[in-house]
Amino acid sequence: MCRGTGRVDACGVSTSATARQGSALPAPAGGYAAAGLGRPAGARDAVPVPESALRLAVVRTAAVAAVLATGGYLTWRLLTTLPDGPALWIGVPFLALELYGGIGLVLFVMTTWNVAPATVPLPRPGPAPSVTVLVATYDEHLDVLLPTVAACLAMEGDHETWVLDDGDRLEVEEMVTALGARYVSRPEHDHAKAGNLNHALALVRTELVAVFDADHVPDPEFLTRTVPYFADERLALVQTPQDFYNTTSFEHLHPGGDLHEESLFYRVIQPGKHHAGAAFWCGTNAVLRAGALRAIGGVATESLTEDFHTTMKLHRAGWRSAYHNEVLARGLAAGSPDAFYAQRRRWGRGAMQALRHDNPFTATGLTLRQRLGYLYSLSAWFDSWRTLGLALVPVAVLVTGLFPVAASPARFALMAGVPFVLQQVALTLLARGFAPARFSLLFEVVRLPSNLAATLSLVRRGTGRFAVTAKGRTGDARTRARVPSVLVALAAVLGGSLVYTAASIAGWTPTRHGLNGTTLIPIVWVAMTLWFVATGIRRIRDPRFSAERRDGHRFPATMQAIVDGAPARLVDVSLGGAQARVRGVGATVGAEVELAIRVPDRAAHVVFRATVRSRRGDIHRLQFTGRQWAELAALSATAFGAGAARWAATEVTPFTLPAAPAPATRVRAANLHPEAVAAAVHSPVVSPARRPAASDDTQPIPRMTPELERALADAQV
Repeated sequence: MCRGTGRVDACGVSTSATARQGSALPAPAGGYAAAGLGRPAGARDAVPVPESALRLAVVRTAAVAAVLATGGYLTWRLLTTLPDGPALWIGVPFLALELYGGIGLVLFVMTTWNVAPATVPLPRPGPAPSVTVLVATYDEHLDVLLPTVAACLAMEGDHETWVLDDGDRLEVEEMVTALGARYVSRPEHDHAKAGNLNHALALVRTELVAVFDADHVPDPEFLTRTVPYFADERLALVQTPQDFYNTTSFEHLHPGGDLHEESLFYRVIQPGKHHAGAAFWCGTNAVLRAGALRAIGGVATESLTEDFHTTMKLHRAGWRSAYHNEVLARGLAAGSPDAFYAQRRRWGRGAMQALRHDNPFTATGLTLRQRLGYLYSLSAWFDSWRTLGLALVPVAVLVTGLFPVAASPARFALMAGVPFVLQQVALTLLARGFAPARFSLLFEVVRLPSNLAATLSLVRRGTGRFAVTAKGRTGDARTRARVPSVLVALAAVLGGSLVYTAASIAGWTPTRHGLNGTTLIPIVWVAMTLWFVATGIRRIRDPRFSAERRDGHRFPATMQAIVDGAPARLVDVSLGGAQARVRGVGATVGAEVELAIRVPDRAAHVVFRATVRSRRGDIHRLQFTGRQWAELAALSATAFGAGAARWAATEVTPFTLPAAPAPATRVRAANLHPEAVAAAVHSPVVSPARRPAASDDTQPIPRMTPELERALADAQV
């Protein structure tokens, strides 16, 4: 740990010569898109093609029509349809919910009106800005962290890579040092991630900092795509989309698909915010100007969402932000409902803290479009109250027999139906294919528990503490998630109202219902809502989203290998082990074996020490043993398409700590084994010369497919 020295080198980190990377790395022949261990690229990852004038006209016409029809409907409702008598107590809340929805529609249309790709400014004379890559970590498993560090080291462009470890873990220091990055810790762990970044900000001397969460693995070209934007001297931030490589997560629409719950935000809403000058930092996959951060006092520490709040401070100070709409890094989505809810509660509470501290309505320095952009972002957290209210209005109608609109059911259905249809058409077109309607409505229900709890923190004391979203292993057994009580209660209320209505029609209750529009409209409404709630509950309880028992993500693969001299072929692989089909007799369970894997752009195999954990026929489940950092980096780089040739096949003696350090005592790996650390730091470097495409080193391998991933989802490594 650094103990108040104020210098990074005093932390025992590597020299800048070993921490700097260039762009002259060999490229795998054929590209990794064709490899069984290729990066999980999606069809929508590239910068979207600008919309044609005709399509843009159709989208905007539909949007204007929806806004006008909604405005006309709300005017009719406000002026002529408020009921008299007891029905008023249902009619007023119902109208308020509709007005809130109308405002949300207008803000969405304004935000997504223009989502054209950002324009890169002309380069300015002189050298490119210097960059330090910061990887913030706390308690993430090494199988999650190592791919990010290896990929950051392999990025094109001159840069340094620092790992900011708030967990003070010896094994992280060992791994980081062995791979050639800089390890940085701090004496006091205040303000969570924001404090971690601010500590590093006081140490870096480069113009820019690129920030990644521990699980987000960048593409080699990340810096070459984002740094050119900083030719604009008033630009403080370039944000890129978040995408995910665990495509069977709780957030994904379909297993193996590229659409997930956040796709609309990252591929449509953020690009729209860019044109309003309101695109904001999302914590990872971003590049920031270090001087701009220092000018506003560093990363904001007043809220749990330091990224959002920091951007607001930058905008208030006159700095600009840009959004590059191309997937250039992939991380781990919330794999389970529990991880999803914990993450959303933290984001929502942080948004409420930012609202209390810097209300966009009253904060100085923001333009009108920026105020509206922040208003839309913050108001989205309150949408769950509207969803809950619209679910309960028809229940109140069925229980009381009071209709909340002073109009005939047929007239109401016509006046409300036309705007509703136009809204759905407009929302579908404005979403540009990133938010299927049924999936969006389903997650409106799924988000209810976390969003309601988060928004209540605006008025309740105590807003919770920062908690890292669980990544990798989240449990020792595949236990199904518990359904939030809010959804259970809502399902019970909706189902109970239908039973009560049936009893009322039979004459068994004080409420009198006939088979007319006043009864049929709320029955259909309740039934549809109940279907979405039940579907959400089934998704939460789905065994696919049970607690994760593996530390790292498993990739299907068909790579050639050798197991103790016997020819083999991989079935799948993670940074913790592999499954392989071994020819011949094979190895016995419990045996220690040597696994040699052939990767596309290396002459030598990548060799691992492993133990046979189990076998089924010729399929051997192997667990890697020891700390084989360079080899794991080569395997990770192959999996994510960065190229494994950087990591030479030099075997590094694993560290053996004689005894655990005493509590509160920091023991440096470099002090225990200086020769091993020195060898590890310098061993992963090979010649950057390119190999010809026809080289014997390169063997194309089939690409990973959704079918393979689904077929192997229940296998164990």
